[in-house]
Amino acid sequence: MKLHELEVNEGAKTKRNRVGRGIGSGNGKTSGRGQKGQGARSGGVKGRGFEGGQNPLSRRLPKFGFNHRGQIEYAIINIDALNRFEDGTVVTPALLIEEGLVKKEYDGLKVLGNGKLAKKLTVKANKFSKAAKDAIEKAGGSVEVI
Repeated sequence: MKLHELEVNEGAKTKRNRVGRGIGSGNGKTSGRGQKGQGARSGGVKGRGFEGGQNPLSRRLPKFGFNHRGQIEYAIINIDALNRFEDGTVVTPALLIEEGLVKKEYDGLKVLGNGKLAKKLTVKANKFSKAAKDAIEKAGGSVEVI
């Protein structure tokens, strides 16, 4: 194929529709805009989301909250869930994920003091509530902030 043999695909080029050019064209007189009304006026284009004067969906829906991009989200576990481990076990976030007690680590692990702890454990986490810290130390275990 040579450069002078190139042709445009069939249907790729269509003639421009010239409106207001007589009754026989099919788009004469009102130029396809109908009779009167907002659509017939110049500049009478409705905005995106316009619903004919009805309150638009974007205004009807409730607007609340936002997600703070700098917010730190912790994986949370209560001390009563730690009773499944043997005495002397070092409980780390990796171990909790492996055991299925925590789905993933997120930005860190926080231990809360709900329930009772009967085992002597060494717990490593990013944060501890005061109640959790007291309960772990009362049970004879130790707390390490990582």
